[in-house]
Amino acid sequence: MSIHYEAVSEDQVLCIRDLCNELMAYQKTLARIRPELFDSMCFETRMIPSLKRAKANLILIAKDEDQIVGYAYSNISPKETYSNEFATFFDLDSVKGNDVGCLSQFYIREKYRNRGIGTVLFERSMTWLQSFASINNRFIFVSNGNDQALRFYLGKGFAISHPILDGFITVLRNS
Repeated sequence: MSIHYEAVSEDQVLCIRDLCNELMAYQKTLARIRPELFDSMCFETRMIPSLKRAKANLILIAKDEDQIVGYAYSNISPKETYSNEFATFFDLDSVKGNDVGCLSQFYIREKYRNRGIGTVLFERSMTWLQSFASINNRFIFVSNGNDQALRFYLGKGFAISHPILDGFITVLRNS
């Protein structure tokens, strides 16, 4: 196994379509609260709108030879993006400035988990998010039932802020 990492442009985002859809299906299998909400979530309904709303995007992929085995998607977006018909993800008044940074999607195929790939993707994502001097607030949203992801992010210095949608999502914030 020879893992290498690269950033891909928004024009190349289709290369992670299958992984994004795997992520949505995986989250549904773990969900204890309202798993049916994942039925309408897919690449076209999650990734594409997020890319379009964001001011800046970073799509990192992990490849084993030519096969993409994981990805992380981070963005800088207006804070108002996170108050919509689906949910209000955080108290907008608690955010200094107009924009927030988000590690929005993160997925590694099962056979590649617990090999350090997630740490590399996470650290590169955080380095990118921290490169924006005007961004003081970084968020991660963890779907219910994904306890492994929750422990991973807590171990990386994020703290639980609050649940939303009756516990469907746990909001994490940089501490």
